[in-house]
Amino acid sequence: MQITTEEGFELIEGGVCCAQGFMAAGLNCGINPDKNKNDLCLIYSDTPCSAAAVYTLNKVKGAPILVTKQHLLATGGMARAVIANSKNANTCNADGEEKAQKMCELAAEQLGISADEVIVASTGVIGQPLPIEPVEAHIGELVGKLSREGHSDAATAIMTTDTFAKEIAVSFEIGDVLCCIGGMAKGSGMIHPNMATTLNFVTTDAAIAPELVQKALSEIVKVTYNCLSIDGDTSTNDMVCILANGQAGNEMIDSEDEKYEIFKKALYIVLMNMTKMLAADGEGATKLLECMVSEAHDLDTAITVAKSVIRSPLLKCAMFGEDANWGRVLCAIGYADAEFDISKVDVDLASAEGVLPVCRNGAGVEFSEEFAKKVLAEDTIFINICLHEGDVTAKAWGCDLTYDYVKINGDYRS
Repeated sequence: MQITTEEGFELIEGGVCCAQGFMAAGLNCGINPDKNKNDLCLIYSDTPCSAAAVYTLNKVKGAPILVTKQHLLATGGMARAVIANSKNANTCNADGEEKAQKMCELAAEQLGISADEVIVASTGVIGQPLPIEPVEAHIGELVGKLSREGHSDAATAIMTTDTFAKEIAVSFEIGDVLCCIGGMAKGSGMIHPNMATTLNFVTTDAAIAPELVQKALSEIVKVTYNCLSIDGDTSTNDMVCILANGQAGNEMIDSEDEKYEIFKKALYIVLMNMTKMLAADGEGATKLLECMVSEAHDLDTAITVAKSVIRSPLLKCAMFGEDANWGRVLCAIGYADAEFDISKVDVDLASAEGVLPVCRNGAGVEFSEEFAKKVLAEDTIFINICLHEGDVTAKAWGCDLTYDYVKINGDYRS
């Protein structure tokens, strides 16, 4: 999958440690019995941060989400650290909040900060009690491993059925001050719009007020993570959070001015690329799908149509079979909960092999099945839809639906 950026935003190394003042670490503490797989990580800023988070819309929420909400409310949107584990979601357990709070207290004691300054997250199997003893036994070692090079160990510690760690970082300028923003993510299955089953942690050394970092995060999640669908299941533990410690030394972003727009663009580049990584690594996936809806009369219409198409099981199966069954695209457009004139709609299928027009003005056009096979044989497929009703564009991301998805989820707990 190709990482994309824009002029003025340079890709750099370092993930969540790219920004000044941040360190990270990861290790296996024993929650995962496979000693070769990290299952516990920590991200830490040596100074206080403006912090913000967005969570799953599932009515069932993991205990870590409830605790994190309490902490950010208590501190007025400030934090210093993130502790997260994989293999166990700590969800639907009677002692879940107690153990999530204990994880924060253990980290805080070692770091010399308040437990309210710690964000906590978990991912894995739902409904199994989280053993806290492995965290207690290894928290000192974890804190001792904190370093600017620890981002990769941290990124692997939140993986479940992911096949690769997902990290990205970019540098950008606010005024004449160089700032950095980086992130790490996990997610492969149980992903559907409404914050999808993902854990996503972002750090930046830009100085921005807590209320504006929350506003920026919420706005960018709407056009990135909320436009991601793998299988139609919205998880219980989804979270994206951001920490901004201001150590770059830029003038504080405290109004929605040009500085704020630059910051939002940097955040969009990070979250958009991590969204694409998550889509490309969908459970059992062989193809990344990107649906772009252009010339809509408003953003909500463009998003609704793009999401309707990208989450269609029939379309996902057709893309796996490399079958240019464009009628499934029109079908998914047609049941989208939005108002537009279907008789104006154009659809193209595209890839590195070229562009295949399949529909004009709501009706099919002749095409070469041989060329269609070449287009759909690529590992990234673009579904481009033009509504011809305005000037607004939105994208949604997903993957094909394969035999392996069923195999993975047929024995997930084992």
